[in-house]
Amino acid sequence: MGHAHHLEYGHTHEPASYSKALLIGVLLNILFIVIEAVYGIIGKSLALLADAGHNLSDVLGLLVAWTAIWLGERKPTRKRTYGYKSSSILAALFNAVCLLIAVGVIAWEAIQRFSAPAPVTGSAVIIVAFIGIVINGITAMLFMSGRKGDLNIKGAFLHMAADAGVSLGVVIAGFIILFTGWEWVDPVVSLIIAAVILIGTWGLLRDSINLALNAVPASIDLDEIKAFLQAIPTVIDVHDLHVWGMSTTETALTAHLIRTEINDNDAVLKQINEALHNQFGIHHTTIQIEKGTYVCELASEDSI
Repeated sequence: MGHAHHLEYGHTHEPASYSKALLIGVLLNILFIVIEAVYGIIGKSLALLADAGHNLSDVLGLLVAWTAIWLGERKPTRKRTYGYKSSSILAALFNAVCLLIAVGVIAWEAIQRFSAPAPVTGSAVIIVAFIGIVINGITAMLFMSGRKGDLNIKGAFLHMAADAGVSLGVVIAGFIILFTGWEWVDPVVSLIIAAVILIGTWGLLRDSINLALNAVPASIDLDEIKAFLQAIPTVIDVHDLHVWGMSTTETALTAHLIRTEINDNDAVLKQINEALHNQFGIHHTTIQIEKGTYVCELASEDSI
C-alpha cells in the first residue's frame, strides 16, 4: 500500500494573482463614487446619489474577492489543514447573490417606471454615466483574462461588466428620451440589461454552489481521469475516486487503486501525481494503492 500527497509538479495550471488588479479596481470605483456624489450634490440629483450608494456595494464585492485571495494565501494551521482556500468559493457565491439582488432591483424599478415614468435624464447624469462606462469597463478588462479560470475573478468581472452595461443603458436611454421624449425607452433598456446580467450571473451562481457542495469542478472530466488511472500498468480497478474544488483555482483528488504489483509504488505514484497535475490541473492528490488479483464486487459496479 502506498500513499502520496502532491503539492507542486511543473509549472502548468498555476493560478495567477489578481491582487493588484483588484486594488486598482477598488481605487477606480471609489473615485467614481466620489464623482457621482459631487455631481449629485451639485446637480441635486437623487438618482446619482442613489447610484453612488449602489457602487459602494460593488466596492464591497471587489474587497470580498480581494480578501478571499489574501486568505487563500495563508498557510494551513492545525485547525484548518487546508488553510482558507475555500474562502474564494464563498466570495464567488457572495458576488453571485449580490448580482442577482441587483437584477431584482433593476427589474423592479423598471416595471415601476412603466406606470410612473421618471423625469427625463439630465445631461449631468449622461456625463457621469459616460464616466461610469470608462471606469467600470477598464476595471472589467483587468479581470477579462482570469474570468474563465477563477470563479472568484469571474464574479468581480461580472460585477464591473454589469455596471458598465447599466451605465451604457443610461446613456442610450438618456439620448433617446432627450431627442424623442419616449420615456418608455428607459424601463425597456433597464429590463434588457437586467436580463443580460441574469444570464451571465446564473452560471456563476450554479458553479459557486456546486463548488461549495464539493462537486466536481466544471473543468474536470471525471471519466477521463478514471480512464487514465485504469490504464496504468497492473492497475485492475479504481474506486473511491473523489474530486472536488479546494478553492476556485485549486482542485483535490483522492483515489484507491487495486494493483497486481506494488513493488514499484514510488515510481508509479510520482508518474500519477505529475500526470494529474500537468494534464488535468489537479493540485493536491492522495492515492492509496491496494494489492489484489481480482476486482472486488463492491468496487466494480460502476463505482467511482
